[in-house]
Amino acid sequence: MRTAYKERIAGRLTLVTSLIILVVFGVIYLVANLTVVNSIDRELGLEIDKHKDEIFLVNGKIQFLHKDEWQEMEHSQIQLNPIFIEIVDLEGHSMDRSPNLRSNHLSFSPEKSAKKEAWTLRIGANEVRQMQIPLFNAGEHEGYLLLAKSFEDSRELLNNLRTVLLLLYPGVLLSLFLAMRYLAGKSIQPIRQIISKTNQITQSNLNERVPLAEPNDEIGQLTRSINELLERLEASLNREKQFTSDASHELRTPLSVLRGTLEVLVRKPRTSEEYQEKIQTALSSIDRMSATIDQLLALAREEKGKFSTKEELELITFLEEISDQMAKEQRRKITFRCESGVPVFVKANEKSLEMIMTNLIQNAVKYSSPESEILVKTGLKSGLPYIEICDDGSGIAPEHLERIFDPFFREQAAVDRLIPGTGLGLAIVKKLAQESGIRISVSSEKGQGSTFRMDFPHS
Repeated sequence: MRTAYKERIAGRLTLVTSLIILVVFGVIYLVANLTVVNSIDRELGLEIDKHKDEIFLVNGKIQFLHKDEWQEMEHSQIQLNPIFIEIVDLEGHSMDRSPNLRSNHLSFSPEKSAKKEAWTLRIGANEVRQMQIPLFNAGEHEGYLLLAKSFEDSRELLNNLRTVLLLLYPGVLLSLFLAMRYLAGKSIQPIRQIISKTNQITQSNLNERVPLAEPNDEIGQLTRSINELLERLEASLNREKQFTSDASHELRTPLSVLRGTLEVLVRKPRTSEEYQEKIQTALSSIDRMSATIDQLLALAREEKGKFSTKEELELITFLEEISDQMAKEQRRKITFRCESGVPVFVKANEKSLEMIMTNLIQNAVKYSSPESEILVKTGLKSGLPYIEICDDGSGIAPEHLERIFDPFFREQAAVDRLIPGTGLGLAIVKKLAQESGIRISVSSEKGQGSTFRMDFPHS
């Protein structure tokens, strides 16, 4: 079972925050522990400074100057934060100690005496903090003074602090999780609204859009992205519908002609000339359908990325070959002219560029007179390659310049003049050019001819 998104957000934020709080609680405990220990160590230092000058040698033994001080409350009782004192010789043998030690001894550690370093140990049932210093007499090292202070009250304070922090920690985490969960739920509320609205959008109401609440934040960017996607889907669906309708119309017309021709043939016997005429009409309809299907297949191949592989291509040689080949096939005068003094190289798919050039030249041939010349030019402008296909044909009306690349679009004048075509050639050219990153444009004047131009990007 998948966890809700707000639960995951709350969990991740709580996990990160819990680690931060754990570090903070640890620092608090360490600072408190260090403060308490330093405080006790300072007190031990003061006690050592107080007692080290009260010790002297009597008959080779180390004793206190005022023995009655050993009988004071702090040295004779275990309670009330007592002070423990012991004097040892160089080997660590006890020479004298405060009465509150009773039968216990302090820890002997000569290596720590030089640094005046304190450490924690246990004396019987009590935990103490001890410090040790060397004792000198007339420059001679005679023994050590060991002094300890009870650590019980401080340990209880630190234990209570640790207990409070440990008990507080899960409560803080629970509170954090609930707060984060609530805030996460409020934060993703706009996303829920987007989900609810997009779930209501179907093919039948694809024109609807998700309301834009906060345009400048990430939710606004998401909303704009979804709306732009819906616009592209709507445009694609409309193009598909129009394409299907146009394709059906284009295929239905030659099928109707073919059916009508065959129905006429079967009604009664005909002469061989009539059969030949009707069969020729049927073949023309089949040729028209074949051309349409070939163009549709070309569009399908382009949409599947069949022409996506690019390679370096030298345009001058390539265009010379295309121009010569098309001149022979179309039996028209097609002239190639290079306006660059150096070789022109582009990064393109050769098959794709060949299909573009074939369609554009065929288009120029269809809409210009048989005696006119088709001009193919190439060169460099601002360092970028270009190709132009020029004709002096019938031209394109200004209001139709934006639509000539739509599938199945043909000017009514061309239809009325019975100029053959499917209306797919320029659509294929546009798609192939977009796939190759080529910018294609057209300039035309009615009755004066047209010029199709292709500008190539940086290689």
